[in-house]
Amino acid sequence: MTFSAPNSPPGAPAPSAEAIRLQLRSWPEVEAYLQTCKGVIVPLGSTEQHGPTGAIGTDALTAEAVALEVGRRTGVVVTPAQAFGMAEHHLGFAGTVSLQPSTLLAVLHDVVLSLAGHGFERIFVINGHGGNIATTKAAFAQAYATAAARGLPHADRLRCKLANWFMAAPVMREARSLYGDREGHHATPSEIALTLHLEPSLQAKQRPLPEAAPAGPIHGPDDFRRRHPDGRMGSDPYLAQANHGARFLDLAATALSSDLEAFLAEAP
Repeated sequence: MTFSAPNSPPGAPAPSAEAIRLQLRSWPEVEAYLQTCKGVIVPLGSTEQHGPTGAIGTDALTAEAVALEVGRRTGVVVTPAQAFGMAEHHLGFAGTVSLQPSTLLAVLHDVVLSLAGHGFERIFVINGHGGNIATTKAAFAQAYATAAARGLPHADRLRCKLANWFMAAPVMREARSLYGDREGHHATPSEIALTLHLEPSLQAKQRPLPEAAPAGPIHGPDDFRRRHPDGRMGSDPYLAQANHGARFLDLAATALSSDLEAFLAEAP
């Protein structure tokens, strides 16, 4: 079974997002789920500055929202979001909380091994922060090796996949159509639009901003603050609208639901 409505076929939509949240399930429910579905969604974000008008929790909020919508559409269980990511270069801005790459790697490695130990075989990580990508892929590689070394049952069947919602082709096309070059590379109007859809109170923070510094190389936090004094990289978040965010959520969830269903259907 998936966490779908009673008597629904596998892969059917869940009756609500609450139905697929792991933290609201009991262990017997999870054991029963694993009898017919080996998939799990892990939302991964970051807690970092998003310019002078963006929420610090943008990457975690958006990753979790997309994950819950994908889970609702597919009936696949969703873990709590990992809200802290690799954001070392944003530490020059108040409120940013970062994990070192080695720490994030260890966290993700242990999350994967915990899930694999219970019988999950398809770990689908929905990510909201570009700085997490390299470390997440390294964590997958280490988890495969550890699972085999520990002799976990079905270690040879364990597969992990990273899905960056903001890089889904339909999302990128829509962002280019709406914002052109003013989408930029950080504190983008597309991600801010999704937060406005999710948290309407954030609309009060929005205001016109001066031209952002263009995107450039990313080194340490002091260098980033010098190159990008207000935290933005070529973006104009004032273009964001809540109705755009609803559209981005639908586009991301549609694309990633399809990717997840194909991932679950892959031969081991």
